[in-house]
Amino acid sequence: MSFNRSFRAVVSDLDGTLLTSQHIVGSYSAETLKRLEDQGIDIILASGRNHIDVSHILNKIESERAAMITSNGARIHDLHGNLLYSNSLPEQIAFELMNLEIDHNNVILNSYQDDGWFINVDLKQLRKYHKDSGFDYNVIDFSRHHGRGTEKVFFVGRTAADLAMVEQQIRQRYADQVSITYSTPQCLEVMNQGVTKANALAHLLQDRQYALSDCIAFGDGMNDIEMLSEVGRGCVMGNADPRVKAALPHLQQIGLNRDESVAAYLRALFNLV
Repeated sequence: MSFNRSFRAVVSDLDGTLLTSQHIVGSYSAETLKRLEDQGIDIILASGRNHIDVSHILNKIESERAAMITSNGARIHDLHGNLLYSNSLPEQIAFELMNLEIDHNNVILNSYQDDGWFINVDLKQLRKYHKDSGFDYNVIDFSRHHGRGTEKVFFVGRTAADLAMVEQQIRQRYADQVSITYSTPQCLEVMNQGVTKANALAHLLQDRQYALSDCIAFGDGMNDIEMLSEVGRGCVMGNADPRVKAALPHLQQIGLNRDESVAAYLRALFNLV
C-alpha cells in the first residue's frame, strides 16, 4: 500500500462499507472521520439512503462540515440538511414504475420521495437498517399515490431471479430514460437518467478547489462502481458484491465492514496513530 498520495476528501458508502454489520457507525470509525475532518480533510457520505437517515450518522461522527450524497446521487444536502442538488424521476415515469406488474409475493415495492419513504407492505425487518435514525416508512396503496419529488423507486426481492424479471421489464419500457442499479443483490433501484453517486460528487466538487482525482472512495455495491472508478483512488470492500469485484479487478480490495476496515485503512493512509 502506498501512503504518499495526498487526498482532499474521503467519500464513503454506508451499508456494507462504513457501517458495521449491525448497520451502525462504530466509535472507531466515527473517531477516525472526526480526526480527519479536524485535519482539513472533507468527509462526504454517499449512500442509497435518504438524507434524514444519513444526517443521524453524521451527528454521531460530530462532523462540522460534511456533505451527504443520497438516494444514489439523486440528492445532495449539506450538514444542516439544506438541499444543494436535486434530480428527480419524471413524475409520470415514477408513477408508472410504482405500478408495474410485479410478483407481489416475492418483490416489495418502495419509493423515496420528498414527502417520505413509502412501501406497499409492512416489512418490519427493514427497520433494522434505520434503528439509529428512526427513519420509517409509510404503508400505502401505490395505485392511489403520486410520482412527485421521487428520488428513487426500489424493489426488494426474495431472490436475484425475481429482481431480474423486474429489471428486464424496466429496461424494455424505459431504456435510456432511467438509471438502474443494485445497492445489494436483493435491492434493485431506479433513478432518473444520469443519476449516479459519481455524477453527484462531480457536481458537489464544482464549488470546491479540488477534483475527483483528489478524492479517495470506498464502496461495496453496484451503485458504487462509477464513483470508485472515477476518483483518485477507489477501494473495494472485501465483503463487496461479487459483481463489483469482477467489474473493478484493478482496484484495491480492503477488509470487511464488520471490522471497521475503512477506518483502519484511513488511519494507515493518513498516519493517524
